[in-house]
Amino acid sequence: MKRQMEILAAKGGTRKDMQSYISPDVVQRLLKLADFAALTLSSMGLLVMFAPSATNYDYVFYIALTLTVAFGSLAALREAGLYRMQALLKPQRTMPFSILTVVLTGLAGFAFAHWHTGYFDWRLAFNWILLMAAWMALSRLPLWIWAAPREQAGAFRRRIAIVGGGEAAEKAINTLEASDDLDIDIVGIFDDRKDSRSPDHIRRYRKLGNIAYLHDYARKNRVDLIIVAIPLSAEKRLLEMLKQLWELPVDIRISGQASQLKLSPRAYDYLGDLPLLTVFELPLSDWGRFVKAAMDRTLAALMLIAFAPVMALIALAIRLESRGPVFFKQKRYGFNNELIEVYKFRSMYVDKCDSTASRLVTKGDPRVTRVGRFIRRTSLDELPQLFNVLKGELSLVGPRPHATQAKAADALYHEVVDGYFARHKVKPGITGWAQINGWRGETDTYEKIENRVKYDLEYIDNWSIWFDLYILFKTPFALFSSQNMENAY
Repeated sequence: MKRQMEILAAKGGTRKDMQSYISPDVVQRLLKLADFAALTLSSMGLLVMFAPSATNYDYVFYIALTLTVAFGSLAALREAGLYRMQALLKPQRTMPFSILTVVLTGLAGFAFAHWHTGYFDWRLAFNWILLMAAWMALSRLPLWIWAAPREQAGAFRRRIAIVGGGEAAEKAINTLEASDDLDIDIVGIFDDRKDSRSPDHIRRYRKLGNIAYLHDYARKNRVDLIIVAIPLSAEKRLLEMLKQLWELPVDIRISGQASQLKLSPRAYDYLGDLPLLTVFELPLSDWGRFVKAAMDRTLAALMLIAFAPVMALIALAIRLESRGPVFFKQKRYGFNNELIEVYKFRSMYVDKCDSTASRLVTKGDPRVTRVGRFIRRTSLDELPQLFNVLKGELSLVGPRPHATQAKAADALYHEVVDGYFARHKVKPGITGWAQINGWRGETDTYEKIENRVKYDLEYIDNWSIWFDLYILFKTPFALFSSQNMENAY
């Protein structure tokens, strides 16, 4: 097994070393938004500059024409396949077609304007051609420079693990490989069986280990999707597999080909031509994950600016009361159980700090300074975690990150709550659904950590941007509620 891990590490690298998956859908959406803005601004600017009349009716017509040209150009580029990653990664071949597509769409719009108004200025068409050629070069070439090395590193290809063996797994692999324009890497096959029904190889893909090994492999290596290729009739075996895998931050699907139960095509998701039934799905889609990350970093930067005077005063108070560093760093569990170093204002005397949180902080704890008691009760000690958000290690909203040796009464958290690590399917956050519902502070009973995890999983299952904004809005009120103030010390 050790030798197998060494081979896998040499082949795929660790999760931290590997290039994270970048959804082509996110890249395409951002490019479409940029194209829409460029097309709209340039069209409107040229019409205002060269068109002779400027009545209210004319401006309404210009706006309608501008939007028509912009949407028409986007539709034409999409239908021509010029937003696909394969096209964007070959700008020397596709850029002339992109320019031609947009120019012809724009000229068609301006021809309509001429027919409608009886006016046409050749300068408008000439400047349109120049502007669109310049925009296509300025947008596509930098995108290619950014994307090319990431494409070589496999960032735009989904890494898939196949669970199961024999005919069902081979049929799923054949369908995936026969699908057109599907950017995937099959990392290997995993199965608990060791008999003839589960051979060591299916085509060029090796069986790397059993399901327990897949659990460890997905923790250390990037796996974006697990496809279970076993019949639904093998209910006991299926449930045992899913129980081992559901905590992973990975989408899990069952191959529709492996089931004798024939459902409506609308019941399936499709990866290429392979029908899939959803079992577990990550709460954040590709676009949702991007929007959340962008919101996190933007708000964190603004909050750091706004709270800079408060943070400076806290730092001064800490230094005046006791010797030692202003900040306290602690290892905590992050996304996918990875260890991250979380920043806080130091609230204890230096010689009494507990970096692993092996001993709970209790009411009147002599290790906590006077300044420390105040900033812990008000959660001001957590303001430095905004730097963790800027680094991408934390989110503003999510399950709170727990220290490695944190305990409920006398037991580690994962020993108390079955499925505890499922809360690490998303990035941990500075505030969360559990915190605004009163589950904050000391965990001296099993009930307290059980309720925290319950609310954390409820947040993950119901995630949305609006849910995050609601939690952020409620956090200041929750922090100063009597219940939270009593629980934090």
